[in-house]
Amino acid sequence: MTFSSREILETVRMFELETLDIRTTTLGVSLLDCADPDLESTCEKVYAKIVHHGQNLVAVADSIRDEFGVPIVNKRIAVTPIALVAAASGARDLVPLARALDAAAKAVGIDFIGGFSAYVHKGFTRADDALFASIPQALTETV
Repeated sequence: MTFSSREILETVRMFELETLDIRTTTLGVSLLDCADPDLESTCEKVYAKIVHHGQNLVAVADSIRDEFGVPIVNKRIAVTPIALVAAASGARDLVPLARALDAAAKAVGIDFIGGFSAYVHKGFTRADDALFASIPQALTETV
């Protein structure tokens, strides 16, 4: 693919005058294989998987920024809705999973982690109810 001189100059202008940047780089991680009847085991698996797959996200985004000169404002990880992962445990308190997500996000140095959520468009499961009941405490205990 070749670019015309006009396209190149337009891109340079966007960097100089319009502060062009990449808002967010997101890594998606499926946590379905972390489900376990024991919530503590689930938390350990969730933490380990996020850290394993996300450990290079910030470094890679920074190297892309350095190579191409385009700032990447936020680095984030999006995971499977936690209510789906927690369902196998039957736990009523999902705050430990919020803590595991928070700890993993800190360990890999990302700006955001998303997924302390539930699919409820067709109704609530017990795990969805547990997640919603856990949100206030999760918000007080995580960053």
